Amino acid sequence: MHCVYPTIQRTQNVSERKSVRRKHSLFAIPLLMLNLLTAAAQTQSAPATAPSEPPRTAQKFTREGITVEFTIEPLMAGEGNRAGLREGAEALVRFKITDINTGQAVTNLRPTAWIDLRTTSQTPDARACREKIQSFLQANYATRPDIDLNTYFILALNHEANISVIDPLSGFGSSKLYTLVALKSPGADWVMSNDQKRLFVSMPLVNQVAVVDTATWKVLANLDAGTNPQRLALQHDEKYLWVGNDGDTMAGGVTLLDAATLKIVAHLRTGTGHHEIAFTNDDRYAFITNQQAGTLSVLDVPGLRKLRDLKVGARPTGLAFSPLSKAVYVINEGDGAIVVVDGQRQEILARLSTKPGLAAIRFSPDGRYGFVVNRLTNAVSIFDTATNRLLHTLALGAAPDQVSFTKNFAYIRSLDNEFVTMIGLTEIGQAGLEASVTRFPGGQKAPRLAQQTALADAIVAAPEDGAVLVANPADQMIYYYAEGMAAPMGSFQNYRRDPRAVLVLNKSLRETAPGIYTTIVKLTRPGNFDVAFLTDAPRLVNCFDLTVQADPALQKQRAPTIKIEPLSQDGTINVGENYQLRFKVTDVSTGQPKSDLKDIGVLTFLAPGIWQQRGWAKSVGAGIYEFNFVPPQAGIYYIFFQCPSLGMPYTQTPYLILQATKSST
Repeated sequence: MHCVYPTIQRTQNVSERKSVRRKHSLFAIPLLMLNLLTAAAQTQSAPATAPSEPPRTAQKFTREGITVEFTIEPLMAGEGNRAGLREGAEALVRFKITDINTGQAVTNLRPTAWIDLRTTSQTPDARACREKIQSFLQANYATRPDIDLNTYFILALNHEANISVIDPLSGFGSSKLYTLVALKSPGADWVMSNDQKRLFVSMPLVNQVAVVDTATWKVLANLDAGTNPQRLALQHDEKYLWVGNDGDTMAGGVTLLDAATLKIVAHLRTGTGHHEIAFTNDDRYAFITNQQAGTLSVLDVPGLRKLRDLKVGARPTGLAFSPLSKAVYVINEGDGAIVVVDGQRQEILARLSTKPGLAAIRFSPDGRYGFVVNRLTNAVSIFDTATNRLLHTLALGAAPDQVSFTKNFAYIRSLDNEFVTMIGLTEIGQAGLEASVTRFPGGQKAPRLAQQTALADAIVAAPEDGAVLVANPADQMIYYYAEGMAAPMGSFQNYRRDPRAVLVLNKSLRETAPGIYTTIVKLTRPGNFDVAFLTDAPRLVNCFDLTVQADPALQKQRAPTIKIEPLSQDGTINVGENYQLRFKVTDVSTGQPKSDLKDIGVLTFLAPGIWQQRGWAKSVGAGIYEFNFVPPQAGIYYIFFQCPSLGMPYTQTPYLILQATKSST
């Protein structure tokens, strides 16, 4: 058995599948493993050059009248800047693209980039750079970059007590399931920090909020968050995480958690029922609905105290703050009123009358137009915050309950059928024009057929412009829809789990300022690297230089401390029969057997990822461990090992390949 790092398959994103379509079967696995072994051997034998002093100035490339300026800086100031870029550290990658004649920023581009270890002592010329980039764009296992700057993850909040992390561009075989984040109980709502490093998940059944580190996909803490925590909201400055504590007693209200220290700051009583939360732009005031009490509580955030309760109507179910009108809008399910409250004076300014059954309110991306869906009348009311007047009432699918947006459209989900309604934003507010309404199937089944829905959004914008991801828990699928199509272009399996909500963690290059495209990366290892850069229109290709210094502490940690050897040489097992996997663990430094390890983890999965089992191996003495599993069907099984106490994840230990066949054959 060879020590090989499992290579992750890279695929095109869904929008590129017209040009590249890749299908795998179990018959392709032997070829896959040959490619894996070849790639690993090439990587191990490649003459990696010794890291030299990194460039201190920005690197520039000019072609077709366009200048691309590349810089990369460590996120940690001080020592990191003096020592240069080090492995294991996070760094800010920045491309500034300008017109050479006018000096103006070139905006709305879709640049792609990769960071790859250089295997020669020279920077690649234009031809070699093009060939390197072309290899990254092809379905080739042996040419995967060290760091892909074009990736994103799809997160699914499941009905079970876990979160699926799906990598749409890569995966084990054809499986896109990157990992599962285990929770103490099913989540109801979630919110991500602006830097995308932390994900907060409310867990009502255990009265806690889970804090997930998105770099490692580990739960950092499970925080006590009051009784029945449901809705989560993070202030604009991210100082406090607000947790709505739903309940029928006067103890109902909100719990405030310090987002940095993860400590409880206060519990403020507001009223009974379900709570929705909104803030003014400056985080000076917070507004909390109390559904059963029929009130809106106004809270002073710096003083951590309640200022007043406003009687807003029967069963307030939602609210949203408009930065343009500087007012908060409260919707009432019981009487159909939309109540406008001044955000500074906390006074009721107006009431807009609609029909009972209001379920959700959201504002368009520019903050001007409010969308309120009515679950009973199957309609959406659109109003103008400049005049506080209703503009449109449009028919929807059965039982609409959520509103999401892209730049050009509003998307509204229906609970009682599979269709998603799209409303064009460009016609709203224009005299004589009626808003355009279209719809597409967001799956095959009505979402209500699932066991339960969540507070969090089931439709979110995809990283690509003009596209959305739709989670359908009844189908156990996540669909990718591009605007202009009659149906979704593709889908992602959630592997027999109900995705109640969906979220995107985008690690690709984004335009953070006019003509400036950035992302944050974690430098994985030391060496001299090529930063391969590509834009299609205009066609720009170049490879920049990057040097990463070694971190002695990390190098020591990476050195393997144990050796794992299988004791059985037979690679064939029987379907439906218990297989006892036996392997020996020895200490690398002494060569002696290690029998005292309590956390030798074993991951077994059936290619291409359709079944998996995790567990702990049992020591039977003399350094020998056992693990049992029953292969459910014929196919190729991968077995990975880990040892958390020694800092050895699945990706840093050798793996085993077994073939399961029916006993009759």
